[in-house]
Amino acid sequence: MQTASAAGPLTLDRRPSILGAMGLRRNGWWARHGQGAALLVGLAVLLSAAAPEPRTPDPVPPEDYPVYDALVVQKFLTSRSRLVVIHRDTVGRLVPGARPADPAFFHDGAFFDGRLGEDLIRDFVLKAGRPYRLERRFDFGVPYRLVSGEEPSGPEVSLAPIPARLALAPPATVGVLEFSRVAFSAKGDRALVYVADNRPDGGGAGLLALLRRAEGGWTVADTEVLWVARLEQAPPPEE
Repeated sequence: MQTASAAGPLTLDRRPSILGAMGLRRNGWWARHGQGAALLVGLAVLLSAAAPEPRTPDPVPPEDYPVYDALVVQKFLTSRSRLVVIHRDTVGRLVPGARPADPAFFHDGAFFDGRLGEDLIRDFVLKAGRPYRLERRFDFGVPYRLVSGEEPSGPEVSLAPIPARLALAPPATVGVLEFSRVAFSAKGDRALVYVADNRPDGGGAGLLALLRRAEGGWTVADTEVLWVARLEQAPPPEE
């Protein structure tokens, strides 16, 4: 069998040389079924050659990271924070199990009292259609780790349930955080981003954050909580 090359298209060699060694002579099985078998083999070769390789997501552009930094600092970090864990790929689904965000999602939800504006909604939906890859461009003053669904989070991140006596204290590890791409207004003075906080104890929440640009950088102006995952607490023991 020949393979495709610069000299021309893929050519299939259908000579039954190996078939004779297998006892499939032209006056037997090969005569009756050989043409169909060769066709199936040829189709399999063509399909395998045409199968696209998995595409690596495009990187998130640098202008998104100052918005991420402001959101993490203003909404997630505490004096106890020692590590932030971030999912490596951006997300487009704003509610677990739902389809990626579309204009109807924002219009029906009337988030931020309808103050988003069509430019922000349009930019958000455009960027939510596929995942992008986050890079090591964060700068919020605390060590962080990028993780993906296919790899372990590493020994520095504890996935054990948080003991009940520590449940009310801010955790030293923040996340795993999942971000959307950042949508910008036409003037570039407002930004909209989604973030989900998937906690090691199984709780978590997802919210939309609306930020405004000021002279000192980005400031979180308002947030809308989209979903909350609460842990079921065991009933107190009977006395």
